[in-house]
Amino acid sequence: MRETLELKVEPRTTTGKGAAYQTRKAGRIPGIVYGGEAPPETIAVDERTLGRLHGTGSFLQTLVMLETGGKKTRVIPRAVQLDPVTDRPVHVDFLRLTPGGSISLDIPVHFRGQENSPGLKRGGVVNVVRHEVALLCPVDNIPEFIEGDLSELDIGDSLHISAFSLPEGVRPMIRGRDFTIATIAPPTTYTEEVTKVAAAVEGAAAAPAEGAEGAAAAPAAGAAGAAPEKGKAPEKK
Repeated sequence: MRETLELKVEPRTTTGKGAAYQTRKAGRIPGIVYGGEAPPETIAVDERTLGRLHGTGSFLQTLVMLETGGKKTRVIPRAVQLDPVTDRPVHVDFLRLTPGGSISLDIPVHFRGQENSPGLKRGGVVNVVRHEVALLCPVDNIPEFIEGDLSELDIGDSLHISAFSLPEGVRPMIRGRDFTIATIAPPTTYTEEVTKVAAAVEGAAAAPAEGAEGAAAAPAAGAAGAAPEKGKAPEKK
């Protein structure tokens, strides 16, 4: 279960472009809280605080307890709009998390057992196909990450979603196929050596064929050179 971030916000009594501009001018970012049975609520978040949180790269997967005028609401950020020039946040949306509900989130993938993996011991490398996996999670049991075991994987082996032990009630959004999370790829030197060996074998197989073609071409050339002698006119005396 991931931790919940405490965040104080201010209510907004006015809406519209003009009101949003004035809010940003005062050093706050306009936002909205929606979802559940309650009506949408307009809020304002401190600009520096929101910029710092968004800069972590995991803000949209962070559980937040919003405090507005002494009232607390459990939410999760769903969207942050950025200025196209400055790349700073200009608006933020929060979704209320109602007890008993579920939510789709991209959950980070972690790995263990690297020190015991036969493939990694032989110089292979972990090729991560999915750094995050879209999971449908109960709002009361959202994992911070899911963890896969690489200890039995050799070069060329793959780790699929079926190898992960997901928390109770959590299931992948992709259904019907056992999709790949990571593979153990061969090292670059290994690939180069295989390529060189294949080229050498191909060259050795081609050499006898070329020799046979040359031997066949020699008699043909000799026959072609003798042809004019056979058809030469008698020399006049």
